[in-house]
Amino acid sequence: MIAHVIGAGLAGSEAAWQLAQKGVYVQLWEMRPHRMTPAHQTGELAELVCSNSLGSHLLTAAGGLLKAELDTLGSFILRCAQASAVPAGGALAVDRKRFSRRVSDMVGAHPRIRIRREECCAIPQGDAVVFATGPLTSPAMSEQLKKLTGAQHLYFYDAAAPIVDGESVDYEYGFWGARYGKGTADYFNCPMDEEEYNAFYESLIHADTVPLHEGVEDLKVFEGCMPIEVMAQRGRDTLRYGPLRPVGLTAPGGQRPYAVLQLRRENESGSLLNLVGFQTRLKWGEQRRVFRKIPALHRAEFHRYGVMHRNTFMNAPQVLNHGFQFRSNPRLFAAGQVTGVEGYAESAASGLMAAMQALRFLCGQELLTFPETSIMGALANHVCTPTRDYQPMAANFGILPPLSERIRNKQRRKEAYSQRSLASLSSLRDLYEY
Repeated sequence: MIAHVIGAGLAGSEAAWQLAQKGVYVQLWEMRPHRMTPAHQTGELAELVCSNSLGSHLLTAAGGLLKAELDTLGSFILRCAQASAVPAGGALAVDRKRFSRRVSDMVGAHPRIRIRREECCAIPQGDAVVFATGPLTSPAMSEQLKKLTGAQHLYFYDAAAPIVDGESVDYEYGFWGARYGKGTADYFNCPMDEEEYNAFYESLIHADTVPLHEGVEDLKVFEGCMPIEVMAQRGRDTLRYGPLRPVGLTAPGGQRPYAVLQLRRENESGSLLNLVGFQTRLKWGEQRRVFRKIPALHRAEFHRYGVMHRNTFMNAPQVLNHGFQFRSNPRLFAAGQVTGVEGYAESAASGLMAAMQALRFLCGQELLTFPETSIMGALANHVCTPTRDYQPMAANFGILPPLSERIRNKQRRKEAYSQRSLASLSSLRDLYEY
């Protein structure tokens, strides 16, 4: 059996590995580095172009539950992330270079995977094909997607946060700590008093942004990755209830700051730090000017400026079934953000589910139905359930069906969701292990 996987991002790499591990010979297409995208910088597989965090790993968070589900089903991407982790309190953050290098090395060394370093311009012939081109699909494959879906794609604009040189941060103006004291003190907190915050805010809302491409009339942004300057336009205190919220943080003197920017390690040594929640499309010079208004960053040197790019996704409910399979062509499957799942772990999860379903198809078996009580099953339902305004979806408890009993305590309620989910996936794991 031969399967083609188009795109070697998180979803494509996961799908290729899972199929190969089950005895399928895989041709994995990746156009980089011969043809780059507006956001990628290397030719490595599974390169992370936005944050280096895969989100919470706590079972009381939907993202943490999703990672537990991925662990239950033997996710390749999750294993690589855990092996490349850097300290990040209750989150799973990675050294992005070590992570993508590990994925590239392991996939490249697999005896049943052949990486084709060229642009795939047409749907290849094969027993099964997984379409995992990602949100930055090339023009050629975008046309193929248009033919498959019979319509123009939907889109939103995504943004990445800047990264600063750790040695250029003035640590006298901040403190290391974890929000609410949970986990180890892995974040450097850059506090601002009211006067400092107001000066920063005024500079931010009047800063120049990079113009959109010609012909683009509407800036559609994903709520979970909104540019900092767009958020600021909603009101002076919006940032203080968002990425700069001081709640749960206490300075060494015992007081709570007026506003706080958190810096997260990009690598284990902390020589590079990510400005958490500071996705932006400000011009590069403006980023340097505005973000240096924050006292701890008054001499900051930028290793990477924040950037913005357009993400494409399909109206999946019109063309895919619950198995990420095209209704019009059973040998074709889709995975990743192009299907309308949002987030790193979510993309890996869709790649794992698409591979499991493609394997069932290749073996002449009925497709699996993921339990709706799991985050993975709920995401699969999102992808195939018709809706008036289809939008990308990240893991959240709101997409799960209610519990059979009402639990008022929020912590216990989330724990109950997690227990129910992992129990429901155990039988599915046994089916996958045949």
